Amino acid sequence: MKNLRFLKPIISYFGIGLTITTLSRILLFLIFNERILENQNYSQLFVNGFRFDCILLCYTAFIPTLLILVLPDTFLQQIKKGINLYFIFFLFLILVMELATLDFINQYDTRPNRLFLDYLIYPKEVLGTLFKSYLPSLIVSAILLNSALYLALKHGKKLFYPVAGNYKTKLILFPVIAFLLVLGARGSLTSKRPINASNAIFCSDQMTNSLGLNSLYTVAFAAYAIKSEGDVKKYGKMDELEAYSRVKKYMDVSQFSSAGNPFLHTVSPDTIQPKYNVVVFLQESLGAEYVGCLNGLPLTPELDKLSKEGLLFTKLYCTGTRSVRGIEQVTSGFLPNPSESVVKLSGSQQGFFTLAEAFGRQNYDTSFIYGGMANFDNMASFFNGNGFKNIIDETDFDADGKKYAMKGTWGYCDEDLVVKANDYFKSLGSKPFFSLLFSTSNHEPFEFPDGRIKLHEQPKNTVNNAMKYADFSIGKFFELAKKEAYFKNTIFVVIADHNTRTYGKSLVPINKFHIPALIIAPNVKKGTTYDQLASQMDIPSTVLALSGITTKSPMPGRNLIKLPKGTKGRTIMLFHETYAFRVENDVIIINPNAKPLQFKVKSDTELIPVALNQELAKDALAHIVASSNLYKNRAYKAE
Repeated sequence: MKNLRFLKPIISYFGIGLTITTLSRILLFLIFNERILENQNYSQLFVNGFRFDCILLCYTAFIPTLLILVLPDTFLQQIKKGINLYFIFFLFLILVMELATLDFINQYDTRPNRLFLDYLIYPKEVLGTLFKSYLPSLIVSAILLNSALYLALKHGKKLFYPVAGNYKTKLILFPVIAFLLVLGARGSLTSKRPINASNAIFCSDQMTNSLGLNSLYTVAFAAYAIKSEGDVKKYGKMDELEAYSRVKKYMDVSQFSSAGNPFLHTVSPDTIQPKYNVVVFLQESLGAEYVGCLNGLPLTPELDKLSKEGLLFTKLYCTGTRSVRGIEQVTSGFLPNPSESVVKLSGSQQGFFTLAEAFGRQNYDTSFIYGGMANFDNMASFFNGNGFKNIIDETDFDADGKKYAMKGTWGYCDEDLVVKANDYFKSLGSKPFFSLLFSTSNHEPFEFPDGRIKLHEQPKNTVNNAMKYADFSIGKFFELAKKEAYFKNTIFVVIADHNTRTYGKSLVPINKFHIPALIIAPNVKKGTTYDQLASQMDIPSTVLALSGITTKSPMPGRNLIKLPKGTKGRTIMLFHETYAFRVENDVIIINPNAKPLQFKVKSDTELIPVALNQELAKDALAHIVASSNLYKNRAYKAE
């Protein structure tokens, strides 16, 4: 063994790395064991875990291992500090990511992924949320990280400094060890392609599957995937024209206007009618489970009352789990793409169809009103380049000198938002307008002014109380609007962007995609409901058809009010990289680099595996391919 002492730094690195990831996985197993044990093959997560831990360690150990085996001892002694710091750095990074995992799972029901990277560029909001909602976790993590760093710097030399060895022995072992590292990084000898995250799927519970990975791997995998943004080949291949043809089957349009713009069609009112204003009030995280009139918790008395004044959609589902997905849908109705929301993609920052662009061509004032900073999630750039003439955000609240109710971590509270919006609409006089309002209060750390609501529970800053306050603000907005002249000539849409924590035992937790949507308008019958399956992407098409304007639209969504009876309901849901295409009670689920699966929806919380309908699977893939091609070809325009 003395002749192999030179392998000590590598063995130490693997030993400590596997100890960190394994202990973390055991802890997560103990915390979530009740849910994990419901899966018959739950032990597979430890097998997968060891496999993916080795993949990560083999990748990260390759360069220092190469140096240790190839360089003579005299050169190694000159770079020994660098090798030591290299190993310490990656072990520290592994520990940081594992310490962040529990809180991330509690929030997003999966290990850190692309969302983790997205939030790193918003330190103000994220740090504010962490300090107010996760302070105990931060303190414990800080203590552990500082202790680990102290021990690493104190004992790193003993563990990771290269040890002298017989140079001939090292050269003989080099091809063997290099082969083992490549094999370990690849994860398999039999597979045509290297093992990736999709190989960790062994059950229908997405969160349990993610525990078979490690968090540095999932974040690194997400970062690597950014380079193929918009590339949907990992879901399957299909001819472009076939994809468009299959998507058109699900639209309620008989004539299309342009071959180069496959979904372009004319939208016009059935009869002569006024051109109405449109206000879309997008609600942060208002899932159906919190809405009384949708059989949820009794947290929305104002929305429940308002549901008697318009058209309530009782089986409507959002397309994603992030605000940018909801924004994408209510403003542009674009086919959701698994890679990223168009709000953030570089190729859609101008010349991309939105309702604001359509109404702007009709000489409407178009605005986005938000209590926070409009640069969050790239909103300001997307809106500014695509038809929103006026963007009003936190800086405008700061500058106008008025006394507002409260400014929190994410900006001004919802009642301040509606007061600001109402004042703005009044200032427009008789000019028609389209506006998107976006709430902030129902977001961790759930801050809102005192004395507005009777608390649902103690302590104050909980999601249920924040929901109730958000509902209070909806009521206040309509109370203010009803006193103004613009009210009688306006279409109001109240809709959620997504639910709160999206989690569940299924590959796609359908119940967590169920959201409220309500349209109150002069030309909509009061106290009615739409009880068929529908998608968030159908709402902008429905609103445009109600608005009284005649325009061109590329939106593939349906006008639900005029949808022929007997038309099967359709919705699309994206859960991280998992794509779900549902038609009535049949749902196709597609994961990257994996064969599609089909389930029968017994209920929103119970999916029963069934034989794959190849045609339905092709229709599901067609919507992914069509979305990608529309974006790549810059074909999502009203011309």
